[in-house]
This record gives sequence, structure tokens and C-alpha cells, in this order.
Amino acid sequence: MSALRRTWSLIDGPLSAVVAFVIALGLVNLYSATRVAPKGMFSSQLLWMAIGVLLLVGVALLDQQLLKRLAWPGYLGVTGLLAAVLVVGKVVNGSRRWFGWGSFGIQPSELMKLSLILLGAQLFSSDPKDMSLRPWRYALLWHALWIVPALLILKQPDLGTALLCGLLALSVFFLVPLPARIKGWVLTVGLSGAFLIVRFGLKEYQKKRLLTFLHPELDPTGTGYHARQALFAIGSGRLTGKGYLRGTQNHLQFLPEHWTDFPFAVWAEEWGLLGCLLLLASFLFLILWTLHIAAACRDRFGRYLVLGCAALLFWHVSINIAMVIGMAPVVGVTLPLVSYGGSSVLTVMAALGLVYNVSARRYQY
Repeated sequence: MSALRRTWSLIDGPLSAVVAFVIALGLVNLYSATRVAPKGMFSSQLLWMAIGVLLLVGVALLDQQLLKRLAWPGYLGVTGLLAAVLVVGKVVNGSRRWFGWGSFGIQPSELMKLSLILLGAQLFSSDPKDMSLRPWRYALLWHALWIVPALLILKQPDLGTALLCGLLALSVFFLVPLPARIKGWVLTVGLSGAFLIVRFGLKEYQKKRLLTFLHPELDPTGTGYHARQALFAIGSGRLTGKGYLRGTQNHLQFLPEHWTDFPFAVWAEEWGLLGCLLLLASFLFLILWTLHIAAACRDRFGRYLVLGCAALLFWHVSINIAMVIGMAPVVGVTLPLVSYGGSSVLTVMAALGLVYNVSARRYQY
């Protein structure tokens, strides 16, 4: 078999097809959403997508032993960036989340999602015998490792990303083979900790978001405005939608942040229930196919790596759509490959590159 044919045989056809399809839907939707946005946003997203594809290919070609060796240095480096951004980061909308150089910026909290996936896969695949003998050591170490960066992210403040890091870390923890009693204790302590953070650790505007989520009528022109307008847009789409480029909530700018936090509302207004089902089915297939790759993988590191990526996709999609339809507070979580934003695109593309990396090697062990 020639080198070209051998390389082509390693490409995951179903995964490639669904990723390309979601990217296409996202760009179609973004073109409509950004027609009333500042000029250059759509072309900027095209550039980020192109860079993301190159990043995906680059990550897919990396040696897995190198990925293992990068897990700890990557985690320590990104944690250092999270600490540094609190001191010298660029302030945007009252939050210090970015290192900015002119029009270019990097958000360290996005890198932490990938770092936790790599570190979790490396930690829980290292020595299964030792993990069975000392499960509490692994459980406590893992929770200390993700809680530190989550608190740093919460300090920025960035409730959405801190929440995602926590959910991602807990998903990895509950998917590894540790005793059920330990997982039960962690769940109990975690719920208690979440209550304390909500009660004492959130900023006033973050508490207001939670209250407005439960009672949107308390702030109909402020925090509750986003959720109400999103529901108006979704409801007005009905079965088949108003038609492409004909969404009034979108183009008359009643719907705020519709190219970042609320692209699903734009899609629902223009394509209706049937279009929403198509988009959700695409994400569902992507996540299920990722889980299929994990199940077929014979290597523990590769399996946990892909499970972490599946958890990342699942929580991004679930939280974004839940906040758009009023089932969760608005916390600024993007819809993968659909929302505008370079950091989000590169994070998701790098995660998909890890999935490709494992998919090409899943039968080698």
C-alpha cells in the first residue's frame, strides 16, 4: 500500500463529514447573524476556521507519547498564564480574561479546557494497579488540579468557562474506573461546594443573572432581556422558519450578542423547528461518533483523551442551547463551530484534532 493510500485509510470518513457539515451550517448562520455586525466579522471567522483546520491536522499528526509528555508542562504553563492575566491582562467589558496585542488576543481559560483533557488522560491512564490500590490519592489530586485553575478563571470573572472546566473535570472523573463510593463522596462534596460558591463566591451581577433566569420579569430590560428576545426569535420561527436572511429579531437587532452567545436563536428564527432538529442531530451524531471512537480504542490514554473531548462538546452544546431556550442562566458559553470567536474555534478544532489522532491509532494497541 502506498504512503498516500495508507494515510487516506486513516482518515475517519463519518467524523470528517459531520465536522464539515457543522462548519458549513455555522458559516451559513454566521453570515446572516453578522450582516448587521461591525464589518469584517465574517471574513475574520473564515480566517479563524482556516487556521483551525491547520491546527486540527497538526494535532492529529502528533505522536501520542509527545502528548503524554506535554500534559504536565502544558497544565503548569496555562495555570501560570491564568495567574498572569489577572495582573497584566486586557480588560474587556469589565473582565480581565485576555492577553491582547492590537487586534490579536489570546484567552488562557480556553487553553485550560484542552489542558485538563490531556492531564486527565495522562493521570488516569498512568498505572491502573496503583490507581486501584490508592484511589483516594488520584481522586484528591485530580480535584486539586482542576479547582485551582477554575478559581483563577472565576476571579477574572468568567463564570461560564469556570463552570465548563468544572463540568469537564467531573465528567472525566466519573468516566474513569474508580470505586463508586469515592464518586458518591465527590458528588456530595461537589454539590455542597457549588452551593457555597453561588451563595458567597459570585459577583453581584452573576447572582443577578441567576435570579433573572428563575424570574425573567425581575429585569425585563436588562439581564432578562437577552433570554426573552431569544425565546421570541425561536418561537417566531415555528415549523420551517421565516427563511434565510429574513429573521427580524436578528436583522433589526432586537436579539443581543446573536453571533456569539445566541446563534442558535438566529438559526431557529430562520430555519424553524425542522432546521433546529437538523443542527441538533448533527451535534448528536458528532458526540456519539466520538464516543464510538473511544469505545473502540484499546489504549487507556487515547480512550480518556477522546472521552474528555466528547464531554467538552456535550457541555458546550448543552449549556449554550439551554441558556438560549431559557433552561439555564446566560453565562457566555459558545456553540461549537457556530458561534463567532477565534478562541472558541481554535479550542474546538484542537479537541477534534485529538479525536482524529486517537481515531487513526485506535487499533494499534
